[in-house]
Order: sequence, then C-alpha cells, then structure tokens
Amino acid sequence: MKSQNCEALLLAHGVKPTSNRIVVVKTLADADRPMSLTELEYKILSIDKSGIFRALSLFREHHLVHVIEDGGDGVRYELCHSHDGHEHDDDQHVHFYCERCHRTFCLSDTPIPSVALPSGYQLTSINYMVKGLCPECRKH
Repeated sequence: MKSQNCEALLLAHGVKPTSNRIVVVKTLADADRPMSLTELEYKILSIDKSGIFRALSLFREHHLVHVIEDGGDGVRYELCHSHDGHEHDDDQHVHFYCERCHRTFCLSDTPIPSVALPSGYQLTSINYMVKGLCPECRKH
C-alpha cells in the first residue's frame, strides 16, 4: 500500500497520520496475515516496541485494526478495511492458527456460523479461531 493510501486510511478512521503511524499501517497492509507485536517489531526497525504498541492501541480505539487472540503466543493485529471509525464492523471472518508454525491466517471466504445466545445476552463481536496444521506444515 502506498503512503498516500495509508494516510487516507488513517484520516478516514479519525487518526492523525504521523510518520510512525503510516509505517505501522503500511506494514500491516503489506502483510499476508495478522501479525503479533513481536513480528511487527522485527519488520519495523525504525520504531521501538513501545511506539508500535502506542500506534496499535490508537488504531484499536479508532476501529482501524482487529485484535485477534490466537490462542498461542498472545494477540495479533490486522487492518480492518470494512468501515471508517464507527463501531459497526462487517469485516469479521474466521482465523486459523497453525499449532506447528504458530502463524495465524485469515479465512475470509469461510463464513462465521451464527450463534444463538440465551435471552438477555447481546452479541457485540466474535473471535472465531480454528486450530490445526496449515497446508505448509501438513506437508512436513
């Protein structure tokens, strides 16, 4: 993703585009899967871990990133392209956590099953995680 597109995405979510925030958004946009803070730290050598975390926290507040609990080594982050900075999110999808290589993959074409909650409960989000072996790890 070009820097101009990153700036536009930040502005659409009500986030002031600073150089650090643009770098974090660009790194997430160019990733082929959700990334952990540690993975982002290794990719972005020009910003320290606390700077990356501050950007991610702000992005979360403005609904620019999804935070995925992967059941492995913590949380992973991915850009949310479906909306601007409002609360509604129609970009929810299934994630797959590989128990061997510890990577998390987006399965955007796999529908999330509907969940019938008991009376009195209100659904606000779903974190649907499937675990197993990815195709690459199954070969070995």
